[in-house]
Amino acid sequence: MLLPSELADLSVNPVPEGGRVIELRTSDHVRLRAAFWPATVAQPRGTVCLFQGRAEQIEKYFEVIGDLRERGFAVATLDWRGQGGSSRLLRDPRPGHVRRFSDYLFDLEAFHEGVVQRFCPRPWFGLAHSMGGNILMQLVRARRAIWMKRIVMTAPFFDFGAFKISRARIRQLSTLLCALGLAGRSIPKPFRKNAIVRSFEGNPLTHDRDRFERTAGLLEFHPELGIDAPTIGWVRAAEASMRWLGDPRLAFSVTEPILMIGCGADRVVSTAAVERVARRLKTAAYVGIPGARHEIMMESDVLRDAFWASFDAFIPGSDARPPARDDAAPGEAVGAARSLSRGEQS
Repeated sequence: MLLPSELADLSVNPVPEGGRVIELRTSDHVRLRAAFWPATVAQPRGTVCLFQGRAEQIEKYFEVIGDLRERGFAVATLDWRGQGGSSRLLRDPRPGHVRRFSDYLFDLEAFHEGVVQRFCPRPWFGLAHSMGGNILMQLVRARRAIWMKRIVMTAPFFDFGAFKISRARIRQLSTLLCALGLAGRSIPKPFRKNAIVRSFEGNPLTHDRDRFERTAGLLEFHPELGIDAPTIGWVRAAEASMRWLGDPRLAFSVTEPILMIGCGADRVVSTAAVERVARRLKTAAYVGIPGARHEIMMESDVLRDAFWASFDAFIPGSDARPPARDDAAPGEAVGAARSLSRGEQS
């Protein structure tokens, strides 16, 4: 069992050198685990604040942290409330639960004050995956994301993916069940397919077996870092967070440059919803990566290269590129990225 001040260090997934773990307390009294790594260059290009998706943990992103540091950035990150090394919100630690998505803004407030302002060289950028993208959009909409100069979102969770029932029906059912006192219960088994992924075969997350098994091995050694399916209350909170994305006023309240990455083979979130939101925002751009599953930063090398090419083109000063691989044709990674909407790109 890890202490709150520790990171899991495995031979197949070692902790990047030079970092520090920081324990935070939110204003609503939730304990969070955060971490910071300085850049590996004398003159950092800034700090990338890395925000994970549902059911993830800091350790899963060690490779990504290394990629960002190689580009000259410092990296700051945290485990959201209810997952990773942060406090759970229910007596049973396994279900993924939150009362409402706006509660995650307390986590961002504590992270900004306790990590970013204390340790991180400017300028500050955001890199958010899945649920992290939804949370950052709430921060942007509330006009509280000004401290991030630019934001990249991968497969942001703006709508459910391969659900067989409509969002209106999800709202009705989750509201009813929560009213009956079942908010803390896990979602029914028929809806857990993409929420709990145990086997590499047919998984909706990545084509890369090694990266998939690396995460599986982490959770085998440290099951306390993992969570299972979301609760009914979490689903109700997620659906509520999506409704305001259809508000016409959203287009006028967002001024931060945002790059949204859509994954062409994503079954976890709706790629169409990502593109739709990006097209409505005046300062957003959309890039689609054909064939990529939900976790583009954990994907096979050629698909990851397409992501990093887009990241490098959007985040100022990150002129480093991943080393060329013998099995990649010239221009293969860049050619896989397809820009589909206007937006500030430099």
